[in-house]
Amino acid sequence: MDIDNVLVIDLFAGPGGLGEGISSAKTELGQYPFKIGVSVEKDPNAHKTLTTRALFRKLKYELKDPSNYYRYLHGEITREQLFEFHPEQAAEAEEETLGAPRELGKDNDLIHSRISQLVSEHSGPKVVIGGPPCQAYSLAGRSRNAGNKEYVAKEDKRHFLYKEYLEVLSIAQPHVFVMENVKGILSAKIDGEIMFPSILEDLREPGKITTHNCDYSYKIYSLVVPSSDTEAPAYKSTKDYLINCEEHGIPQARHRVILLGVRSDINAVPGVLEKANAPVTVRQTIDDLPKLRSGFSKQKDNTTDWETCISENASKVSTILKSLFDESSISEQVLQPYKGLERKKEAPYIEPALMPQHLRDWLYDSNLEKVLNHETRGHMADDLLRYAFCAGYAMAGDGVSPKSREFPKSLAPAHSNWDTGTHADRFRVQVADRYATTVTSHISKDGHYFVHYDPKQCRSLTVREAARLQTFPDNYFFEGNRTSQYVQVGNAVPPLLANKIGKIIFALLSF
Repeated sequence: MDIDNVLVIDLFAGPGGLGEGISSAKTELGQYPFKIGVSVEKDPNAHKTLTTRALFRKLKYELKDPSNYYRYLHGEITREQLFEFHPEQAAEAEEETLGAPRELGKDNDLIHSRISQLVSEHSGPKVVIGGPPCQAYSLAGRSRNAGNKEYVAKEDKRHFLYKEYLEVLSIAQPHVFVMENVKGILSAKIDGEIMFPSILEDLREPGKITTHNCDYSYKIYSLVVPSSDTEAPAYKSTKDYLINCEEHGIPQARHRVILLGVRSDINAVPGVLEKANAPVTVRQTIDDLPKLRSGFSKQKDNTTDWETCISENASKVSTILKSLFDESSISEQVLQPYKGLERKKEAPYIEPALMPQHLRDWLYDSNLEKVLNHETRGHMADDLLRYAFCAGYAMAGDGVSPKSREFPKSLAPAHSNWDTGTHADRFRVQVADRYATTVTSHISKDGHYFVHYDPKQCRSLTVREAARLQTFPDNYFFEGNRTSQYVQVGNAVPPLLANKIGKIIFALLSF
């Protein structure tokens, strides 16, 4: 078995977080054994991002010349020209992403046919990766559904998209699979019964419920709790499958269930993720990025009016903070806005100075000349005042973001549930010297939960800042409009975490 040529089948790929991380896993000899054969994604913008990235990998690893990719990133050529300059690699990239957005469950004939072809032509190990969409499992989604009298869980097809994953397992019969989902999958119920034990059983024996025969069963391992059992690993709790990303060098509290399936004929036990020596903070991750001002969303936007608004807000916030904290903990200078900030700044791309080395090695690209996907959205003037208060409160209050009850009445928004405690974190600053809260697709809505820690910038995070917290390399370009870019970043698996998983898989296959 040629372990230097591992076929990867990427399902529910999103913008490619899992695929990026695993395909970037290197051997000790500097080789890249994981080759993505197919990436399946239904969202048009995420699909476009996937295809652009697929072309980049082919130019970098196969052609050994990605210079035109950087010309595209720097605005010197269009995406169409990039693909025209490299017709062979472009055709391969488009074939990798199936030529268009495709959806498991709707486009199965095409998807299954392509996977069958890849498997029949491949003699090395095979790996299936992916995370079925999680809205039906997520705690937030279940909370919304609970308020809908017409919602019937067993009729929600999203609960059973993992069965599409099982069908592919039966077709590909991979040596290893990786399945990712939100932690809510551990407690999701159908007709009062918790689903997770049944999901585990189905993954162990996919051929029992799929339309395709499967010659193998699978052993399901945790990536954080060691096991020495090569036959039927057992764990004390289903929570043993839960990965807390902040413990493994990822700068956010992203808690996800990740299952590692190992084919029954492999007589080896996978390793587990190593814990980082110290957590990575938000400041360490994004502080080097160009400083930007927010914009106005409900009025004409210009720098002069913004500076006037923020200066007035700074005075108000200073008065409020002095009523809440010892005056010595409040820096007047910090609350004064920067002058001349832009919403998008073509500043030189620099090597991060505060970033831990492992993250710098992963994110930084010396071939870049500018920061990508780094521009701000517009906000209502009243919200800018709340953002400044959140950031200032965290700085004066020992790194704690204020809850709704800490807001003075003068800053309370006109929401009927503001005082109920139901949405106590409606406005939340990402504290500078702590790791971030979970970056979710909700960042595309308004940014209230993702306020920048610098009160002088007074804004929510940009796509690039969110991508940094998700550990997407700085040369990873997100296609589509800004709202779509936020959604793509929020839905992804952190690529650096996936890279660590890829190394565990390769070590297992090398046993």
